[in-house]
Amino acid sequence: MSVTQFNPFPIVTTERLILRQITTNDDQDIFELRSDDVVRKYIARAEMADVTEAKAWIERINNNVKEGKSINWAIMLKETNAFIGLICLWNFSEDRTVAETGYELSPAYHDKGIMTEALIAAIDYGFSVLHLKSIEAFTHKENLRSIKMLQKQNFVHNKTRVDEGFPNNVIFILQNKKDRP
Repeated sequence: MSVTQFNPFPIVTTERLILRQITTNDDQDIFELRSDDVVRKYIARAEMADVTEAKAWIERINNNVKEGKSINWAIMLKETNAFIGLICLWNFSEDRTVAETGYELSPAYHDKGIMTEALIAAIDYGFSVLHLKSIEAFTHKENLRSIKMLQKQNFVHNKTRVDEGFPNNVIFILQNKKDRP
């Protein structure tokens, strides 16, 4: 499979959400999201120092999108057009049949089914448009909300794999239905 350039950028809509490209106008929202202690609780990364770091992150992410290395969406509420989180497919296998998903959501929107809705949309895009055979999710072993959401979407814990350098992470895998035994 050739590298997908994600151009034009795919906007995905659901009942309550719009998944759109991240822009430089999102810098303050991204800074706040990625600096939030609740959001960062289970993610091993340094807190962003200021909005300049968010701008650099946006530039890096959008370069990866242009190069087909990842597809990153801002999660927006349809009703208010408020930025509430991020979701992506990235870390593609060399043959582009496997990708990893990652996601972050503003704590004000936890426990409302919003991330599940965004995840279902990202899974659908990965399987129906990118023709992935599987999607992986790496999450902290104590992040029970994330684990529960993944299991509800039929992700299966791969107990034999280890996330090198991140001993507290567990790995879940979802096989494309058409590729399941």
